[in-house]
Amino acid sequence: MPIRKKTNKNPPVMSHEFIIQNHADIVSCVAMVFLLGLMFEITSKFAVIFITVQYNVTISANEGPDETAVNYFHHGIKDLATVFFYMLVAIIMHAIIQEYVLDKINKKKHFSKTKHSKFNESGQLSAFYLFSFGWGASILLSENFLSNPVNLWEGYPHTLMPFQMKFYFICQLGYWLHALPELYFQKTKKEDIPRQLVYIFLYLVHIAGAYILNLNRLGLVLLVLHYFIELLFHVSRLIYFSNENRQFGFTIWAVLFVLGRLLTLSLSVLTVGFGLATAENQGFDLAAGNFNIVFVRITVLAAICLSQVFMMWKFINFQLRRWREHSQVQTLKKKPAPAKSKSKKDKANGLNGVNSHAADSPRARKEKSS
Repeated sequence: MPIRKKTNKNPPVMSHEFIIQNHADIVSCVAMVFLLGLMFEITSKFAVIFITVQYNVTISANEGPDETAVNYFHHGIKDLATVFFYMLVAIIMHAIIQEYVLDKINKKKHFSKTKHSKFNESGQLSAFYLFSFGWGASILLSENFLSNPVNLWEGYPHTLMPFQMKFYFICQLGYWLHALPELYFQKTKKEDIPRQLVYIFLYLVHIAGAYILNLNRLGLVLLVLHYFIELLFHVSRLIYFSNENRQFGFTIWAVLFVLGRLLTLSLSVLTVGFGLATAENQGFDLAAGNFNIVFVRITVLAAICLSQVFMMWKFINFQLRRWREHSQVQTLKKKPAPAKSKSKKDKANGLNGVNSHAADSPRARKEKSS
């Protein structure tokens, strides 16, 4: 028996395979550098920019003996450092969910390669959408944005945000930025990269636009609405992978998807087209954060409308493709099955019958007697 050669399973250091296999540990080390920087006075001023939310403003809520200080935040260039740090956190959380949840389920279910990639995508996005929807809904309830729609444009520009709202937008930008290196870490197929780049770009443009243009209230409402609908879709897809007969969730999602697009357009036109258009503080003032001019309003509405039209177009194509696949399956089921040819056993029995008949013939008996 020949001696089996020892194979080195560990890839070379700093090779592509090494980085992909150990990217979570590498990113964790980078994040730890910023956390350790808080421990030393020399580096703490630099590290705090990455970890904590910047641009704090303290405002007195009440006058007199019951005066209380309330902290608000506005945006600035230092937010890029904070977004970068929480992008690293998102990469680490992505790896934890993948290794300790999704990979274990994949081993039990034995999915095909196509289902494997779609299951991982839906699993990651379901966790993110569930977390973002719950967090965003709690902010809407605490700030009473849903009780009166006028709050969406009244008092614009909304330069000051509570801590939870600003941190929410920071985390959203960090998550969708982390999706870009994940295309490399997860070895995404070349044919799937353009599709994922499109929706990552759309998320980043809309979230960053609402954040920079001080339309954070409208952006928060639309994000919570959109995340709820997307959560339903990806949960339905996870259920479908476990049992292909359970497709009722897709029907509910299809109805809510169309209603969500209509509600998104309605809120956008109501806020930007009517609310801001009739506001008193018209004009462009970069220092004050006021972007309430005709050009900006038209650009915002055009971006929202085009994205909704694009999503509806993709939705219609998706439904047509499902309808064609379903009709093909039904057609194949209705076709009559072709007549089965005789089996080997039947042929053998027939052959034995012929041989036995030939053996009983007069000629055969005569030959036997002779």
